Amino acid sequence: MTTETVKAPETRAFEADVSKLLHMMVHAVYSDRDVFLRELISNAADACEKLRYEAISRPELLGDDPQPRITVTLDKDAGTLTVTDNGIGMTAADMAETLGTIARSGTKAFMDRLSADKNGEGQQLIGQFGVGFYSAFMVAGKVEVVSRRAGEDEAASWASDGSGTYTIAPADPAAAPLRGTRVRLTLLDEAKSYAELHTIERIVKAQSGHVPVAIFLEEAGSEEEARQLADGAALWTKAKSDITEDDYADFYRSVAGQFDKPAVTLHYRAEGRHEYSVLTFIPESKPFDLFDPDRNGRIKLYVRRVFITDEAEILPRYLRFVRGLVDSADLPLNMSREMIQESPVLSAIQKGVSNRVLSELEKLSLSDADRYAAIWSNFGAVLKEGLYEDYERRAQLLGLARFKTTASDGEWRSLKDYVAALKENQTAIFYATGDDLDRIATSPQLEGFKARGIEVLLLPDQVDNFWTTMGVDYEGKPFKSVTQGASDLSLIPLAEESADASPPAEDVSGFVAFAREVLADHVSDVRISDRLTTSAVCIVAPDNAMDLQLEKMLAAAGRAPEREKPVLEVNARHALIARLEQSTASEDERRDIAFLLLDEARIAEGEAPADPRAFAQRLERLMAKTLG
Repeated sequence: MTTETVKAPETRAFEADVSKLLHMMVHAVYSDRDVFLRELISNAADACEKLRYEAISRPELLGDDPQPRITVTLDKDAGTLTVTDNGIGMTAADMAETLGTIARSGTKAFMDRLSADKNGEGQQLIGQFGVGFYSAFMVAGKVEVVSRRAGEDEAASWASDGSGTYTIAPADPAAAPLRGTRVRLTLLDEAKSYAELHTIERIVKAQSGHVPVAIFLEEAGSEEEARQLADGAALWTKAKSDITEDDYADFYRSVAGQFDKPAVTLHYRAEGRHEYSVLTFIPESKPFDLFDPDRNGRIKLYVRRVFITDEAEILPRYLRFVRGLVDSADLPLNMSREMIQESPVLSAIQKGVSNRVLSELEKLSLSDADRYAAIWSNFGAVLKEGLYEDYERRAQLLGLARFKTTASDGEWRSLKDYVAALKENQTAIFYATGDDLDRIATSPQLEGFKARGIEVLLLPDQVDNFWTTMGVDYEGKPFKSVTQGASDLSLIPLAEESADASPPAEDVSGFVAFAREVLADHVSDVRISDRLTTSAVCIVAPDNAMDLQLEKMLAAAGRAPEREKPVLEVNARHALIARLEQSTASEDERRDIAFLLLDEARIAEGEAPADPRAFAQRLERLMAKTLG
């Protein structure tokens, strides 16, 4: 069998992002360059697992070499390190696609962080962004790849010195692996220690000891047999009592492509109607592309230790930060990936694993509040997507949710805590949304709530604008925005210290009626506010309209209908409003002031005046009169 290959050596330029990335890696020095070997071994293990899956329907692909293996060969005299696998292999076209581009979004953000790295964190960033193959250029002046795809006769080679171009050419079949891929690194002078046996043995055992493929180490020209460094035994099939925390951490780094430690490890075997093993991890740190729209969960699906796919969507999108695998004993090996996705067995696994992950988070939230708070800080914004998407588990997710509030002093609060602190006659859970926590906390709409000691949830994540509109309630208490509709605060008295300091409300109905008439084209109403205590005015959304922040966000994205006219609320206790009621200013001056108050309220809300030029002219007229 043959396949299309490059008939003569061909030099190509790297994709622009790859070229920049290689430059950074070649010219930067990191505190731990061992990362490159783990990445190459992980790639080799993936190739072996892909072949094992293909061989289910085409067993002839295995030929006389059925056992997957990875061999690391060192040549101290030549200064080379070679990683060889007998996996699926690549064609020339595969090489151009796989080794010439970064098929992943978020690359620019990665490179920005890499170029700004001052603390030797490059090794962590590499793993988090999945650009591991290119990490070889941190230790190698030249990288050569020779590969033959399983079942093919022809072989191809790829080579680059990391300077911006690479070469693809046909490879001598006699010098190529019978199947699989060989990656040879010509080590830089300062990286020659990676040709030492004891160095590589240490790295492999520390970082790749639990990949599900056997790993061997040999020295070129030596008469000694290759030493087996890892037996390829599946960690998830072992008893938990036989596995150490270091074992779990090493395996997590291998399967997750990160360099932190797992914050939570979930390892169990489900038995009963369906049998499957689960080994999943919640990372200790947040991947930089967590909110990338193309990012999905990557839980690997195995069937009786045969890797099937990492696109089975075992967990819902709001648990996409969880890494690991599921190994089923019930799914048929000869079923296509597409049919597996529609299998009722997989549906049962998806439900069972999702419920178990959430249950594990519940247990942690009760047993170790500090550890759980760290997880929520990293992934709470993602978990809250489930409040919008997953009605069935909404109550469970509300129990897991944590919030900063006007009463929490920067700490996380649960809804259970919030409800326990409800004021007399308080019938709703109040919240304020925005894009910055500090700005939300100083919103004028919060003044009346603070004066009454009413706690308000501060919601700075985009998803908060959506789940709060879904008719959500907690223990029968609905969620209500402080910037939408009437505030319903009249039945809740001011706190004693606030009541003593606040003068009685003035009768400002005359100015309110005047402003309502003057501003009729710009607001839906002007009314006296019970949510203001120190600010003169604020704007809120009408009762049945969209919340201000959601409307603003959708409008910025070009997805909102015509914006509703807001309600202008005035503080009858404010000295300025009281003086306006008694003022002898002309009607034109009072008109200017009414518009200026509306613009003041818009500015406090983070918006620009509706007509900046008219705003400037009114302000100039007012200043001119004040200065005589």
